[in-house]
Amino acid sequence: MVTAAQSFPAPARPRARAVRHLGPNWYATVMGTAILATAGAALPVRPPGLRPLLTVCWILSAVLLLVLLGARALHWRHHRDRARAHLLDPATAPFYGCAAMALLAVGGGALTAGRGLLGTRAAVLLDAVLFTAGTAVALTAAVAVPYLMAVRHRVTASEATPVWLLPLVAPMVSAALGPLLVPYLPAGQPRRTLLLACFALFGLSLLATFALLPLVFGRLVTGGPLPGALVPTLFLVLGPLGQSTTAVGKFADAAPGVLAGPDSRGLAVLAVLYGVPVMGFALLWLALATAHMVRARRHGAGFAMTWWAFTFPVGTCVTGAAALARHTGLVVYGALACALYVVLVAAWAVAAAHTLRGLLSGELLAAPRPKPAAPRRATGRTTSGAVR
Repeated sequence: MVTAAQSFPAPARPRARAVRHLGPNWYATVMGTAILATAGAALPVRPPGLRPLLTVCWILSAVLLLVLLGARALHWRHHRDRARAHLLDPATAPFYGCAAMALLAVGGGALTAGRGLLGTRAAVLLDAVLFTAGTAVALTAAVAVPYLMAVRHRVTASEATPVWLLPLVAPMVSAALGPLLVPYLPAGQPRRTLLLACFALFGLSLLATFALLPLVFGRLVTGGPLPGALVPTLFLVLGPLGQSTTAVGKFADAAPGVLAGPDSRGLAVLAVLYGVPVMGFALLWLALATAHMVRARRHGAGFAMTWWAFTFPVGTCVTGAAALARHTGLVVYGALACALYVVLVAAWAVAAAHTLRGLLSGELLAAPRPKPAAPRRATGRTTSGAVR
């Protein structure tokens, strides 16, 4: 005879019930906090008192990562139905790239902002562990999510959003942060292997991004503005642009003594010839995304977790501009890095304040609201180009 306890699953504990609707997008809070430390450490100027603040930011990001890893473990253990639904949802599955980037961002911050607290040996060990784990997750997401989109999600070009870029950008974060570990490896083959592996990750992510970005831009131009909650995701396009500029700068920094003279000089040239035009496009996209966000706010768009897209992508442009300042010697890039860092701090403060308020009210972890039966008529375009 089957008992009642065997017939019905035991109810989840209160703590487990609280994370039922916790998705992988929450890793963006870790990324956005860690980049405060990493980008601040890359600035060409060091105001008094900045270093301890960067260490505090890194500690906060590490604590957030530990909390989220535990919460997501509870989610997978007690709410596997929701976890599977996230994987099969084309709007949520790409956020698994954020899990990889959160691991990588905290690991990189251990060397750039946490070394004074941890000591060099512990910082290198922590970064090595998180870099290895983050790169493994990044490569898995870069393959698995596009595969799911092709065979299970059944998406169309009209549904393209910048969120689709997330799993493809994750290997670029590995490419940009891996060179930090090169000096701590034995000279010769180990250092060369890691540096060229990072270069391969750079190419993997860059070519995949270039293949997908026209879809996103085409959807934006021909399909009209994104829904209000998705408008902040336009800032995600800055991620591969700023991170790739950062990566080529890091390659050039790490190459002397690791690669042969001509190869090393070639990477130094690449850092400028690639970084300058890409940073120019990043500034163009920043202006375009900002204009869309201002319009969305005027039309009543409120806070959503997508507001964290204002943080990490902008932070990568800070590190990219700082890399160009090092390799070109131009003061204007140093000034750009500082200006963008001010924007980053302001964006983080706004996103963090709204997130904390939503957590305290319980709204952010509540069940999704049911969709209306009859959606409002969207603004469309006539063949003449007029808006109706």
